[in-house]
Amino acid sequence: MFLIFGVRGKDKIVGSRLGVCEVCGATAAQTLIRRTTKFSLFFVPLFPVRPARHFVACTNCGRLRNAAREELIPA
Repeated sequence: MFLIFGVRGKDKIVGSRLGVCEVCGATAAQTLIRRTTKFSLFFVPLFPVRPARHFVACTNCGRLRNAAREELIPA
């Protein structure tokens, strides 16, 4: 009998806004991404193994950075 298990991360785009990138300095769209990591058994995700993390991605340079709490609250 085989037992297939592991963890898998999944990204979901929550929203976007226009802003200045801290890395490249360009005014471009900044995308807010929510990343969840779940335990899976036989390729079926069952439960989260860590709290969801939020990142901001610049569409100009493609760099990811951690999102500040102020960026998570809708304006």
